[in-house]
Amino acid sequence: MSETTEKLYFVVVHVFGHGAWCWYKIRSLLEATDYKVSCIDLKGSGMDPSDPSIIFSFQDYNKPLIDLLSNLPHNEKVILVGHSAGGMSLTYAIHRFSKKIRMAIYVAATMLKHGFVTPQDYEHGDPDLSIYGDVCKMTYGLGADQPPTSMIIKE
Repeated sequence: MSETTEKLYFVVVHVFGHGAWCWYKIRSLLEATDYKVSCIDLKGSGMDPSDPSIIFSFQDYNKPLIDLLSNLPHNEKVILVGHSAGGMSLTYAIHRFSKKIRMAIYVAATMLKHGFVTPQDYEHGDPDLSIYGDVCKMTYGLGADQPPTSMIIKE
């Protein structure tokens, strides 16, 4: 009887302001050792043509990741890897697709206690970067009393 081995499949998620391109060295190293790797652009990031100023929900921002996980074969599992704010996308995906995820790896990543699903997470969704000075311009597409819907890091 021959033993079958499952091929590990990595899905890597970028930080705000980046795209799939930021993983090119890691992707090359993993693929060189025969791992399957998908680097995705979340909506409005990297090569995704969506206008960030009209992405009003975290659910919409994560749509490329959700679509990928939704279309996985029933018996296939992935290892999710997320960096920085990409950790919030991992947590979001874990809450929706726990049976399709073998492992999640948070690389210096944001980890929310309950995922990005509680009223407290939304209440505290406006990051305070003031200790770094005037470093970013935030857009509040849902109103000034709501968390930002996009952010541009200044030069």
